[in-house]
Amino acid sequence: MPAFATPPVAPFAISFDHEAARLEPEGPTLTRRMSDLEGLFADHEAWQAAVADGDPVVYRVQSSPVPEVDRELPQSITTIEPGTTGGELWMTKGHQHPNHQGEIYLGLHGAGGLLMYDGTRHEWIDMAPGTIGYIPPGWAHRSVNTGDEPYSFLAVYPGGAGHDYGWVLEHGMGARAYRTASGHELRPWS
Repeated sequence: MPAFATPPVAPFAISFDHEAARLEPEGPTLTRRMSDLEGLFADHEAWQAAVADGDPVVYRVQSSPVPEVDRELPQSITTIEPGTTGGELWMTKGHQHPNHQGEIYLGLHGAGGLLMYDGTRHEWIDMAPGTIGYIPPGWAHRSVNTGDEPYSFLAVYPGGAGHDYGWVLEHGMGARAYRTASGHELRPWS
């Protein structure tokens, strides 16, 4: 038999609790506070004020125990809290996969958006419960909470793709999402 026929992880079931937006068994959970998002909001003074005013949790990522290694297909559920900093909607850090591979996001609760950037142009997908957003290989991506309640989504991605968060700090995302009286709008990055 070829080597790939023997997976590094034995088969097992993962329970998906849609209402609670949880996976069981649980893997690692990552919590990102405002202080973890330095350099991402356009209004640096508003970001500093938010850090000084309690350093709120912006989002959490709860992973399954599937490892992030080649040939595995990890899953995670991200929940972004509602809020703005300098008018800019709360978001994930965003990243590029060094090993360019595709990924899917499935909206679970709330309202959000999937912002993607290939270094030249940006694309936006409105996300809601039941919407699947496809991220093609080579596109940096970030999720944004566009609503007034927590926004949760399930991500499924190749374990060997990697996460390069520095790429977004260096290249930006092509656009920024801001709260407006009628919802949200995208504005130029700079």
